[in-house]
Amino acid sequence: MDQTALMLLLCLCSSALSDELRLVAGRSRCGGRLEKKNRGDWRPVIDWNWDFTSAAGACRQLHCGSVVSLQRDKSYNVEIVCSDSVRLVQGTNRCSGRLEVKTNQSWSSVCEKDFDLQDAEVVCREISCGPHSVHQGALYGEAEAPVGSREFLCEGSESALLNCSSRKSSGRNSCSPGQAVGLTCSDNIRLVGEASRCAGRLEMLHQEEWRPVNVWLHYWTMNLAAAVCAELDCGSAVSARNSEETSKRPVWGISSGCFQSGSALKNCLPHGVSSDQSHEIICSGLLVEPLIFLSSSTDGVSTGRKQGSELLIGSHFSIICSIRPQYEGGSFQLIFSTSNYTQNQTLPAVNHSALFLFSAAGHAHQGTYRCVYHVYVFSYNFSSISQPLNLTVSVSASPTALIIRLVVVLLGMLGSVLLLYFKARRNQKSGPENNHHDEGSRAEGSLEEETAV
Repeated sequence: MDQTALMLLLCLCSSALSDELRLVAGRSRCGGRLEKKNRGDWRPVIDWNWDFTSAAGACRQLHCGSVVSLQRDKSYNVEIVCSDSVRLVQGTNRCSGRLEVKTNQSWSSVCEKDFDLQDAEVVCREISCGPHSVHQGALYGEAEAPVGSREFLCEGSESALLNCSSRKSSGRNSCSPGQAVGLTCSDNIRLVGEASRCAGRLEMLHQEEWRPVNVWLHYWTMNLAAAVCAELDCGSAVSARNSEETSKRPVWGISSGCFQSGSALKNCLPHGVSSDQSHEIICSGLLVEPLIFLSSSTDGVSTGRKQGSELLIGSHFSIICSIRPQYEGGSFQLIFSTSNYTQNQTLPAVNHSALFLFSAAGHAHQGTYRCVYHVYVFSYNFSSISQPLNLTVSVSASPTALIIRLVVVLLGMLGSVLLLYFKARRNQKSGPENNHHDEGSRAEGSLEEETAV
């Protein structure tokens, strides 16, 4: 089968699927109550297992954009709103993917050069996701749709991308493969109330409102908490418990069937309910990554980096470990390793940092250094490790270091020469005046002698 026939077959299959679904009683053909054709009759879809993944499939079949909202009415009919003109494809969830825009009934990608942070803010809001976190070309595969030739000029407050001003792209012919916009909007779930984004009360964003989450279970299991920690890229679950309030408040209720079926929490359909319970979760990825610095008497301060740091033999140096303030106290463990052995030493954290001092550098100091921060919070021990700092010690400095030192020496010499020069000029300026003063004094003396005679 040639490519043309294959494309025709795909179009026919897509049309057949879209003929089996429709959205009615909405503001546009891409929003409303979901109905499915069954033996020639259109009937509302009533299914408790529908989640955002299912809704995204329906939007795709209807040639609409990304899912904006999913809910059920009082008769438990599924209601979906899809965006009319934007969608994110090939992403890891409904709030990420390569951006495509629909114009004249066809979808096209957007070139990185024609898209900025204000544009991203509008798109994330249009598809009812959290604020954007990144947009980068080739993040979600190569563009299948053609790349459009419009540059968007959003101010950031618009409700839809096509409501923004636009102009013909100046880089129409310079958008090379891999430069179509890949957009990641922030997740619609979060943990709040603690110093880390990986601990706290579980909340969900739905219909532009953050509320605590209450999963309808008799108990909150560690397996479910582990799934949330994994979704948030926070490691594994350390603790999970129910938190009870003194009075009921609006929360987003989640059906346990959706969550236990393996669907991600962010894809489950929440319902507005009143409850006095919410969920408190602590994940293992509680701490930010500590930083490691090298400070020496000859080269100043440098950060840990993969290409390594170099010291002159005999120079004094220190390793500095630090971490962004989250919790008080704790300690830093400095781990030094070579191919033959490993050593470590520990210092208490003072103002969220520790200074490890070393005397004259020798070949024994060559190796890899890492900082590990340890702290005891929430009745558990947590730790976080820094990037490696690879250190070499040499008899002579590297060419770059030699050049730097040579420049410093030359600048010092130049400064000394300039100082001597200006001193000499000052002496030359003051010389004639002093000579004139001396000659005048001698003349006065001669006059006095003659008068005396």
